[in-house]
Amino acid sequence: MESIYAALLLHKVGGKITEANVEKVLTAAGAKVDKTEITKLIAGLKVANIDDVIKNASAMPVMAAPAGEKAGKKKEGKKKKEEVEEAEPTGIGSLF
Repeated sequence: MESIYAALLLHKVGGKITEANVEKVLTAAGAKVDKTEITKLIAGLKVANIDDVIKNASAMPVMAAPAGEKAGKKKEGKKKKEEVEEAEPTGIGSLF
């Protein structure tokens, strides 16, 4: 996640977003450098416009649970915690 912040900072100040520059920002901030994450981030930014990603990320609606999901369940003596598995997002959006 820190690499995304570094890329956003570089973008904001007009710097070139490269693996080396993201690593320098993270090192200067004292954050842990994950080269695999940085590589994935840079690869994702090559196929996406960062301004569009930022604009779309802020405009994404929040999804609510379907109304019938809770209403259709029977009451049980002990409630079990259900784990909901989400589809793994792909592309640059998966980094946010």
